[in-house]
Amino acid sequence: MSKSIVSTKRLGSQLILWLLEEDRREKEGPYRKEEAHRQHPWWQVMCLTGVDYFSTLGYQPGIAALAAGALSPIATLILVLLTLFGALPIYRRIAAESPHGEGSIAMLERLLPWWQGKLLVLCLLGFVATDFIITITLSAADATAHIIENPLTPDWFHGQTIAITLILVALLGAVFLRGFREAIGIAVVLVAVYLLLNFIVVSVGVFQILTHPGAIANWQTTLFARHSNPFILIGIALLIFPKLALGLSGFETGVTVMPLVKGNSSDTLKYSKGRIRNTRKLLTSAALIMSFFLLTTSFITTLLIPVAEFASGGKANGRALAYLAHLYLGNAFGTIYDLSTISILWFAGASAMAGLLNIVPRYLPRYGMAPNWARVTRPLVLVYTAIAFVVTIIFRANVEAQGGAYATGVLVLITSAAFAVTLSAHRHREKRAKLVFATITLLFLYTTIVNIIERPEGIRIAGFFIGAIIFTSLVSRVWRSTELRAERIEVDELAAQFLAEESQGAIRLIANRLNTGDVLEYFMKEKEVREDNHIPPNDPILFLEIQVSDASEFADIIKVRGVQVGDYRILRAESAAVPNAIAALLLYIRDQTGKIPHAYFGWVEGNPIQYLLRFILFGEGDIAVVTREVLRRAEKNPQRRPGVHVGG
Repeated sequence: MSKSIVSTKRLGSQLILWLLEEDRREKEGPYRKEEAHRQHPWWQVMCLTGVDYFSTLGYQPGIAALAAGALSPIATLILVLLTLFGALPIYRRIAAESPHGEGSIAMLERLLPWWQGKLLVLCLLGFVATDFIITITLSAADATAHIIENPLTPDWFHGQTIAITLILVALLGAVFLRGFREAIGIAVVLVAVYLLLNFIVVSVGVFQILTHPGAIANWQTTLFARHSNPFILIGIALLIFPKLALGLSGFETGVTVMPLVKGNSSDTLKYSKGRIRNTRKLLTSAALIMSFFLLTTSFITTLLIPVAEFASGGKANGRALAYLAHLYLGNAFGTIYDLSTISILWFAGASAMAGLLNIVPRYLPRYGMAPNWARVTRPLVLVYTAIAFVVTIIFRANVEAQGGAYATGVLVLITSAAFAVTLSAHRHREKRAKLVFATITLLFLYTTIVNIIERPEGIRIAGFFIGAIIFTSLVSRVWRSTELRAERIEVDELAAQFLAEESQGAIRLIANRLNTGDVLEYFMKEKEVREDNHIPPNDPILFLEIQVSDASEFADIIKVRGVQVGDYRILRAESAAVPNAIAALLLYIRDQTGKIPHAYFGWVEGNPIQYLLRFILFGEGDIAVVTREVLRRAEKNPQRRPGVHVGG
């Protein structure tokens, strides 16, 4: 019995070690070092984004028919116009302003400084999570629909929609637990085969319409049954088209994968004209291909499929094109089409999972808003897989029911991208561009609001993700607030000279808040500190002044410069947090000189809770106490720990 207990404990320990195993990559400072990616021709990278973007053809025509009915082709045309003349220009500009894959979220982060920028990014990350999680669950649910409705599938599969979808999601998680690597070659094959099969289905559908003119006549009759005025029809289509917003997905992914795009040999890290040009080719080509298929598939499915088949339980529900493939090309071709669709939908989930796993290390660690375990892939995979399980069960693996949540995530990201580009044009004083992008922003804002009103479940899911991200981020920020938070320290020539002079004896630094910066200020401060701490009058001292740059940042490079004011020598620097910077500098001095430095502070008066909040939000607070705690955590050996003295 005891052996069994010991064996179980050992197995549990091994499992925990396996889950928390760090990726074997070098790290620089507090962040994961960015990987060097192998670069590929732009059309191959387009296929990598296409497994997500083009795979929406598996369910988009059916959802469009359910949402717009006979108006589906007209509403789809409006969507295509917004894609080509709205989303595409926006992301072509984003590609120029973020050539290293930062995307629109990073643009907003740069354009909106301090805490408001960070909070906006956290909210947008909630919508990103909504987009990617629903991509996983929606794609798996649609793949399940193609499995179940295939004529060769055993009857006992029917009624097992949720179970099969959960198995597909679990398999996806298992792949990432084992380890996932970039697979552009697989993406190229999947996309090429899928687009070819769709082109065949579209061609056959168009042939059927041309050889049976009654289909067009029936559609026109249905279209004008209630409203004979074409302008009224267009107006109704304008109100309906936000429900079709699933067809806009893929643009944010297109700029995120820019590091994979091969540019010119003359490209540099700062100037990547070749990569930008090729990424624009990627975005334009993907938009044109998708626009063609959106229009044609919407047209043939609306005209050739009975309305009842689109509804829940119908043979075309979530698989309109597959329905036509089986109907007109036989079960053999239809099965091949189903297998291709299932493959690309499942791989779209892999693309979304990879995107989720890149979000945390790209943003949150830089804010100090991710716990240490969030740097490890495997626990994150388990968390995301569990969330996907919950979403699948809540929506009962229904494709149409998840469309609103997916559209919400997509539309909010595109709207934020349009807003970022508008701000950029405003800062560059481009009046015409600002007017154009502001108009596009309003159009996407309208589309987003209508979608949220019509299908509020999307904003509820996004709200859950936003709340969870903000809560865990703030807890992590507080928990990690006493880390050193310095990537490295750079000292100028004069500051190095001051330290070399001080290293001849005891190294004493007086922490000072810079006010007037004149001789009188330093004279009074020195007199006060020497009296409070009984420092001999002949012992030399240095002043140390840290000014807060942007308290919303977490870690930074501390650049120390030497300043001489009369006979007083001062070390000045800027940092996101004063106590952490002082602690990092004290350890740096110890390591450089081989001597233990001593820092002198004065007591502060006031509510300690207030000072705690000032430290977390503004990087200051009770500096002496926090500096001592940062040093205690960074240096476990008290004999090697710099001294902190508080007088007064």
